[in-house]
Amino acid sequence: MFSPSYYRRCQCKGPLKDKDGKPVLDADGNPKIGSIGTTCPKLGKGHGTWAFYFELEAGEGGKRQRVRRGGFATKDDAKKKAKELYDAATAGTDVLSDEKCGDFFLRWIKAKKSLARTTRHGYEEHITNYLVPHLGHIKRRDLKVSHLDRMYDAIEKENAERILHRLRVDQLQKERDDAHRAWVKAAGKKEQRRAARRAFLDANAALREGKKGLRKVTSAATMHRINDTLSSALSWGIKREQAFARNWAQLVELPPVTRPKPLVWTPERVEHWKRTGEKPGPVMVWTPELTGQFLDSVKGDWLYELWHSFIFLGPRRGEMAALPWTEVSTDALWLRISQQIVEVAYELYGEAPKADSVRTLSLSLESADNLVNFRAKQEQKRQEWGNAYVETGRVWTHENGEALHPDWISRRFTRLVELSGLPPVRLHDLRHLAATLSLLAGNDIKVVQEKLGHSSRQITSDTYTSVLPEMMRAEAEAVMAVVPRDVPFEVRTPLAIPETAWQGDIAVFFVHGARQSGGAWAVGAQAEPESDLLGMITLAGRSQDDAANAAVKWIRDHCTANDLELVRVENFNDRYPEEQRSDFALTRFTIARSEAPGLDGWALPTGLPSAAARTARRTPNGRRKVA
Repeated sequence: MFSPSYYRRCQCKGPLKDKDGKPVLDADGNPKIGSIGTTCPKLGKGHGTWAFYFELEAGEGGKRQRVRRGGFATKDDAKKKAKELYDAATAGTDVLSDEKCGDFFLRWIKAKKSLARTTRHGYEEHITNYLVPHLGHIKRRDLKVSHLDRMYDAIEKENAERILHRLRVDQLQKERDDAHRAWVKAAGKKEQRRAARRAFLDANAALREGKKGLRKVTSAATMHRINDTLSSALSWGIKREQAFARNWAQLVELPPVTRPKPLVWTPERVEHWKRTGEKPGPVMVWTPELTGQFLDSVKGDWLYELWHSFIFLGPRRGEMAALPWTEVSTDALWLRISQQIVEVAYELYGEAPKADSVRTLSLSLESADNLVNFRAKQEQKRQEWGNAYVETGRVWTHENGEALHPDWISRRFTRLVELSGLPPVRLHDLRHLAATLSLLAGNDIKVVQEKLGHSSRQITSDTYTSVLPEMMRAEAEAVMAVVPRDVPFEVRTPLAIPETAWQGDIAVFFVHGARQSGGAWAVGAQAEPESDLLGMITLAGRSQDDAANAAVKWIRDHCTANDLELVRVENFNDRYPEEQRSDFALTRFTIARSEAPGLDGWALPTGLPSAAARTARRTPNGRRKVA
């Protein structure tokens, strides 16, 4: 039964009295002085605060359980808190516990037995670096959302100090580099060189001193991960023992986090990078042309086949580091991702990937041949190293057979990119590249999702659909091709496609437009630059779009009249410099003869062709041969 008692008390000190009202004396016979609490004669309106207590059901062995709280300005405040605590106790919350939040967090992480190693490491870092320093001293029963708000406010204040510290270090770094250059330039000048050397040593010492205590800025994304850790701990406490009234972490408002979208290294961005050394964004993707240049540049590297696999298969580095030969079939053209190597504080641990990341990847003939070649290289090194060769059973190893460290793979890739002279991308960006190349090849987003081992199609769509220029152009061309525009034009020379322009049943040619005097446009079809005109039209257009639309209408009309099929329209207007785009237009057309094989002589099939009629098959070593 809920029957709390309310009373006033204060912090006044005075002579202590026993139950009979007699003074309490010390060993020397002097009155003891202490808090007189509820016996203070001044208690009343304006003096002292309200407190309460109520009894809960007896605990084990009939032990009395009394809830006490005090420090309330009014009796109504005390009544409200008493009811809140009684309801929480009735719901199962341990309102008598004096456990601190820091002790609770440590107890929680110890009880979590099924966490992945990297997840546990992240949780422990959050507890050590943030939760215990900011919340550890608070009693678990007193935790509120206001405490969390103050924690994140303190983190942002620390961030401001860390940013200033980092700026000071950057300045010291610049001064050190300038001093070093001055020292180098003073070669041959004894006195000047001695002074320059001393200045460099002083600047270097100042830099070392300035770097002490330098810490990373806690990003908004990290704050969200800290809050996720806290939310997981509070949820566990609520489910297991009603340790909290509610999950306060779910009520926190944090700065929004925008995941960086992959950007493509377009020619303009490459030029800016060469001029300034600045990357347009943290996540960058090569174009197919740049990808080919990289593969050509690393053709002689020991791990060429590994880089090829990263680009075309899109695995994670830990998955490649753990891949055993037993999970690869170069005959059936597949490899299975079922293991991964994780790094915690540079120590390596093997563990199974998440369920969605366990997958089988199909191999192209080139990828399978690469694996065959790498196995042969490994066998050659095994013979050269003899007994010193390390047998790991892994696909990707050092030349002596030792397994690859995931961080070493990243550093090696970064070095190879630097040596190639190509604009920089990270190793993980090759997953973005593999996704965009697959999309560019026309594969469905679901295929890309399964290839990358994502848990949902949405993750793949949101993260990896960085749009290559070719995809952008194809989309624009498709839109332009399906929406015919009625732009009046006059045919000056009828279109005639010579037989020499056909490659089988396909012909490809360009239509080039140029603005004439008076605002008119002349648009001519050519097989290649400087070649004879295949036909020409003129129009009174206002822009290059009018010229391109007229060209599409002209070619579509020609195809309709001559039983041809317009296969593809590609608009290259963006190839012109900005200042020339109002005066020139360029469009490429692909057309096909629409003649199709007839059905005469065909009957319902009675069986498959004989084995001798099959043109090719794969041999056990993964090669093709004629049957």
